[in-house]
Amino acid sequence: MRDILPPEAARRRRLARRLLDHFALHGYELVTPPAFELADVLERGLGTLDPRDVLRFVEPESGEVAALRPDVTPQIARIAATRLADRPLPMRLCYEGTVLRRRQERARKHRQIPQAGVELLGVAGPEGDLELLSLAVGSARAAGLSDFVLDLGHADIARAMMNGVPSALASAILDALAHKDVAVVGDLVKDAKLAPPLATAFRALPKLHGDGDVWKEAERVLAPTPAASALRALRDLWDRAIGAGLEVVMRVDLGEVRGFAYYTGALFHLLADGPGEPFGSGGRYDDLLARFDTPMPAAGFGLDLDNLAWSLRLAGKEEGLDARVLVGPAAKVPALCAALRDLGVGCVAAPPGDAEAYARAWSFSHVFREAAGGKFELFSLATEKAEPLEALPAADLAAKIAKVMLG
Repeated sequence: MRDILPPEAARRRRLARRLLDHFALHGYELVTPPAFELADVLERGLGTLDPRDVLRFVEPESGEVAALRPDVTPQIARIAATRLADRPLPMRLCYEGTVLRRRQERARKHRQIPQAGVELLGVAGPEGDLELLSLAVGSARAAGLSDFVLDLGHADIARAMMNGVPSALASAILDALAHKDVAVVGDLVKDAKLAPPLATAFRALPKLHGDGDVWKEAERVLAPTPAASALRALRDLWDRAIGAGLEVVMRVDLGEVRGFAYYTGALFHLLADGPGEPFGSGGRYDDLLARFDTPMPAAGFGLDLDNLAWSLRLAGKEEGLDARVLVGPAAKVPALCAALRDLGVGCVAAPPGDAEAYARAWSFSHVFREAAGGKFELFSLATEKAEPLEALPAADLAAKIAKVMLG
């Protein structure tokens, strides 16, 4: 757990606002679920939870076991099945908040993960999948990221091939696939004495990832297996996505098994330099709402704001801060500050002492101060340059300062 201090907190809020505004442009309405939920709701939405993955407690008034949420999607499912059950479909909902999970990935430093995401309920098949893919790519671009990869997979490719495979062996194969360990997959398949087409396909899965050149080999290897139908569905989605102009950021990974037990169809990850793990993940989970007695198609994605901010920082696209001016000792400071605020410029009167050092410590962009000869100047901490200003009435002086700061 952690505190987020200035100026990181301001940058994080601006990033979240930018994403929520982009979601709203596409018709997604904001909901704000509570920070904790009855464990029963989360277990229905995610399956049996590993106790190490969540923070649980007994709610004192009811005696019910509650948990700090490891994911927002089950809460959205509960809301859709109860509070919004009388609304017509489809539902387009978005959220922003914190989830808490066990540290598992090598890059993860905190259990507390800030997220923003969307849920599309009531739209089935490739139309809904393509809407989400387009929105996810557009959201990354709206955040300022231009160099990233959309990694596309399908849960039913591995799932269909696992039918009839003993559970212990299936679990071992899934683990090896998750690590792209070709040698271990080969050894497991050999020991299991699987039918030749299936054995060949399992051995090929860890290597079936990359750009569009993968499809030819994938169709040759997977056509004789139970994964053929899922492969056709994924290829159809790939072609639709290319038609929508997403090909410049697309890759395919047919051995992707992250979220295998959760997703029911197409799934995807967004990756960029920096975190060493996805900054966004999503896909189709059509079984979810049935667990809340309201069956309907469902899909969505979540963006990890920590990882997205990391990638933006590495790309030189970190969120900027609002221009704010520290008003040094001068005549009519209260009137000047009031006039600046009326123009939308954040400001505060400087405390006694070194105004510039104070401004740097608290992320002000400018310092307004007295200069020689009874004049004033507006000093920019970014450029280290001062703009001379005449002594004017407060309203006129504020207008000059605002023009320099805001353009």
